[in-house]
Amino acid sequence: MSSDIQQIRIGLTDSHPCSYLSDKSERVAVALDANLHTASSYEVLLANGFRRSGDTIYKPHCDQCNACNALRLSVPDFFASKSQKRLLNKAKSFTWALKDEMDENWFDLYSRYIEARHRNGTMYPPKKDEFSKFSRCSWLNTQYLHIYIDHQLAAVAVTDVMSNSASAFYTFYDPDIELSLGTIGVLFQVQYCQLEGKQWLYLGYQIDECPAMNYKVRFHRHQRLVNQRWQG
Repeated sequence: MSSDIQQIRIGLTDSHPCSYLSDKSERVAVALDANLHTASSYEVLLANGFRRSGDTIYKPHCDQCNACNALRLSVPDFFASKSQKRLLNKAKSFTWALKDEMDENWFDLYSRYIEARHRNGTMYPPKKDEFSKFSRCSWLNTQYLHIYIDHQLAAVAVTDVMSNSASAFYTFYDPDIELSLGTIGVLFQVQYCQLEGKQWLYLGYQIDECPAMNYKVRFHRHQRLVNQRWQG
């Protein structure tokens, strides 16, 4: 734990079946101190492997499993791979804009995404109030990176913005578009961080055994938090 946060009170949830590894159970440690609910404190907690869900700050604390590793990109050192350059070239007509609120038609897009990609997940069936509670945070500057194709909304990347970093929180997109909109969303978030002079873009947790997450390790240069040390 960083010396910036000497001691915090932690509460542990009960164990329940893991959302990502079918043969594992999961539980999380929740930060209980209300004074940590600030952008500056959360930025330190991100650097120590925590994430948020709504206003709740948490970190995996599983019995006999350490598959989840926090992953982040060093924005000044980022370079696109050949495949990412090809993808950006295909998306050169796309536009993006960061907004304080989502466009009015966001829920139609989100519903189609959940119905097509996550019918077996915890977000199904899609509910507007539940997603708002999950994605919004009362003490953080949460922005919404909108991606447009021919002026039509194609994706939304929920992005937490802090003084020296940004955090890719959740992305949903048009499931009928064949291009990798999840990857494009991260590349556009990198562009935003470069424009704003951010040092880090946090990409959440990486689980190597989970194929849906493997796109994250294709971004360079990334760092992985292992045994409370950033490596990479």
